[in-house]
Amino acid sequence: MRLYKKARKFMSYPPDMKRMFFEAYFYLAWGRVFKLLPFSKVAPSLGAHMKETPSTGYTEQDLLLLRKISRTVHVMSRLTLWESQCLVKAVAAMKMLERRGISCTLYLGSGRDEKGQMAAHAWLRSGPYIVTGKEGHERYAVVGIFGKEVKGATLSPMKR
Repeated sequence: MRLYKKARKFMSYPPDMKRMFFEAYFYLAWGRVFKLLPFSKVAPSLGAHMKETPSTGYTEQDLLLLRKISRTVHVMSRLTLWESQCLVKAVAAMKMLERRGISCTLYLGSGRDEKGQMAAHAWLRSGPYIVTGKEGHERYAVVGIFGKEVKGATLSPMKR
């Protein structure tokens, strides 16, 4: 019965949103494979090391697109057959933003969890908006930054 309700809800979405769900699922799978590879090999694909992208120049329409991507990645991460935690979600959202010509910055942080154990966290910011990993990111000290500057990055409707 729950599957039927989920299928009906999915069918009620507009076609562009359905495509975005499939895109998010694909990039979450790609992000999981990405996480399995040695970090030194995949780090160059994340962007410029220790370089942040600008956090200004975004309109309300741009922020709506960022929220839509954020929501899509979050929803689909709960439906994957594999673990899709912070780094996988951040990489997936980064690929979705890159595909749309939107610059973003990936942050890698280190800190301690509630039990006092060492923990790591990743979050993705585009403009002033944290796309993934917002929950608890302020508890982590930033140890790595990767800025993905897209050439000619503009959020005009023609680039989407």
